[in-house]
Amino acid sequence: MMQQITIHDEHFSLDPTGAIFWHEQNMLMIADVHFGKVAHFRKYGAAVPSRASSANYKKLAEAMERHNPDTICFLGDLFHSTLNNEWRLFETWAKNTMAKIILVSGNHDIISPHKFEALGISVSEGLKITSFLLTHHPTEREGYFNFSGHIHPGINMQGTGRQSIKLACFYKKEHQLILPAFGNFTGKYILHPSEKDTVYAIVDGEVICVS
Repeated sequence: MMQQITIHDEHFSLDPTGAIFWHEQNMLMIADVHFGKVAHFRKYGAAVPSRASSANYKKLAEAMERHNPDTICFLGDLFHSTLNNEWRLFETWAKNTMAKIILVSGNHDIISPHKFEALGISVSEGLKITSFLLTHHPTEREGYFNFSGHIHPGINMQGTGRQSIKLACFYKKEHQLILPAFGNFTGKYILHPSEKDTVYAIVDGEVICVS
């Protein structure tokens, strides 16, 4: 189940994959996939199952099938580091994707923009659409609402007794919304929201407002 929110009279669906679908733009926004991270860690001896990389593509296919976007905008850290053998998988996916693909580059996007542009992917440092600013790092700019990633936001939920669980979440402030990390093999940065903030946690395939 998704959460529907309205910002500046525009309509957005918070998807349980961690993506956001922007209805008026028919755009899927995704942050921090970190393709290639599994291969990067396996190269240096980490015992990470290779199937972890395919989980990202399954989530991506799920979100695309649900929303059928005209545009996919990756809000940074699309590929984790330098080229490795996962790049071929990404190349194949990009060539077979009908939607327009945009990369708002992040700190991990160190692969030459020319490699992405050769696949028809446009690369920018930030994107302004009407009164919205799309970036990788959370950014405050007067007159704009900011969508970003980078933080990998999470929330620590306390149960009865001493039970607790850490959940990925969408973290909304007055002029900003930080997306959860889309990538399967990523950590979480536990945030401590104020009373003015809104937190939407991802739990068992649902997005639930927990603030």
